[in-house]
Amino acid sequence: MRIALFEPEIAGNVGAVMRLGACMGAGVDLIEPLGFPWDDRRVRRAAMDYIDHVEVVRHSGFKAFRQARAGSRLVLFTTKATQSSYDFEYRPDDVLLFGKESAGVTDAVRASVDASVRLPMRPEVRSLNLATSVAIALAEALRQSGTLPG
Repeated sequence: MRIALFEPEIAGNVGAVMRLGACMGAGVDLIEPLGFPWDDRRVRRAAMDYIDHVEVVRHSGFKAFRQARAGSRLVLFTTKATQSSYDFEYRPDDVLLFGKESAGVTDAVRASVDASVRLPMRPEVRSLNLATSVAIALAEALRQSGTLPG
């Protein structure tokens, strides 16, 4: 299973997702442009020494990402979806896609994914933090697919 971040804007979130990927055995795809310099020390601070235990692949844009991950099912997590992420059946080779913190994904990206799901939350709040959303989604996807680390 892989995590894909579409044009992430906050270095600390990317570092936290990289650490999560290392701990849970999921690779991380970063779809550029990034909203911060890649050598940003905040990424390394959040990822800590876990950065050496996760496969991170940077893609020059969404088209390059789709070409690199052709054949994998792309599951978008978005507040615009109607299907609950808990009612979706995950597969071990899924790529879980998350949009940028300020705006999610473009309409073109949304139209090109294989499935869209939402993390249920109270209606009076807008959204979860990106790294928190990824952690909730990845844990459920790994649990369902029987691939949680031992």
